[in-house]
Amino acid sequence: MKNIGFLSVIILGMIFVSCSKLGPIEPLEEDVLDGPIDGLNSTELSEFLKGDEAFADVFTVNEGLGPVFVANQCAACHIGDGKGTEFVMFTRFGQSDTSGNQFLNQGGPQLQHKAIPGYSPEVLPSGATTTDLVAPAVTGLGYLDAVSDADLLALEDPNDVDGDGISGRVHWNMIPGYVTLRPGSVTLNGRYISRFGKKAAAYDLLAQTAGAYNQDMGITSVFEPIDPFSGLPVEPEVDESVVHQVVFYLKTLKAPIQRNQDDPDVIAGKNLFTQVSCVKCHVDVMQTSYSPISVLSFQEFYPYTDLLLHDMGPGLDDNYTEGNALTSEWRTPALWGLGLSKVSQGGQYLLMHDGRAKSIEEAILLHGGEADQSRQQYEQLSDTEKAQLIKFLESL
Repeated sequence: MKNIGFLSVIILGMIFVSCSKLGPIEPLEEDVLDGPIDGLNSTELSEFLKGDEAFADVFTVNEGLGPVFVANQCAACHIGDGKGTEFVMFTRFGQSDTSGNQFLNQGGPQLQHKAIPGYSPEVLPSGATTTDLVAPAVTGLGYLDAVSDADLLALEDPNDVDGDGISGRVHWNMIPGYVTLRPGSVTLNGRYISRFGKKAAAYDLLAQTAGAYNQDMGITSVFEPIDPFSGLPVEPEVDESVVHQVVFYLKTLKAPIQRNQDDPDVIAGKNLFTQVSCVKCHVDVMQTSYSPISVLSFQEFYPYTDLLLHDMGPGLDDNYTEGNALTSEWRTPALWGLGLSKVSQGGQYLLMHDGRAKSIEEAILLHGGEADQSRQQYEQLSDTEKAQLIKFLESL
């Protein structure tokens, strides 16, 4: 009996080992974008999980979806909290100057190209300029939200005083009445510094989230009560607490973790990134100010953005604007998590605002305007140096 028992143990052990090999391997933390930041207390972690669940909620007609919409859940456009794909791109429409969107009473600023049964999708009104956009990754946003206005003002150089050809500027924009100003917020002629969105038109994550519920899913809230189909105020279709839970979730998603930091080619690529002046806009190190979420307060982080608007030249001029951004101006996108973009984008990069670049090098070569000198310096690198720089970017 003892021998039989011993044999049974061996057989069971072999089965366990075999099954474990067949089972999924849990990815390393640096290989995924989702997950909470370290240090949340039990109450905060509970709020994070509620927001995570709400982010994945699928809305139905009975829950207020539509009648016209782009997607039926937040996660549809941000798979794994990463960038969107060509199948869930969204179209903004309006005008090419900063006088204000003249098409808000005709369904603007976003085209809802899907509809629930019995309704027709929205069509573009005559005369409206349009831009097609890929949804951004949503990780690390709490850090960007907690950067002080003073720090952003210190980074801008709207008149290119230092003569380096780069004249980034903050986006002074009007803000909705429901937002709560950050500590130390600076105002200019009734406008405040906005920082979220492709053209930095949204002041904070509450404005961004409430707007997404309304424009992406046709879901009204106490913050955005106007139905995008009828143009009339309606009863809230998502509870105020749920919107706040999603905002908290977005604020407390971890920052992307760089991989292969000790690789000699990655180290060389980082030095080249500085050498060709990419780091002047894609600022590598930033600091948070005070945040009501204590683990976000006064933290150093590495986003590779300055959150400023930059003129990217005629090649990236989309003839569309939001707020006070010019048609050729774009907010510097954060590069952290860049190397993981393909995971959520179906195995292929879809970079730049509209996904036109299918590789990192193609994205670099599309840079113009203020980035033209950096692009030229990149083109002058040897093939080995270009490969090192791209390897560094893929490590982010």
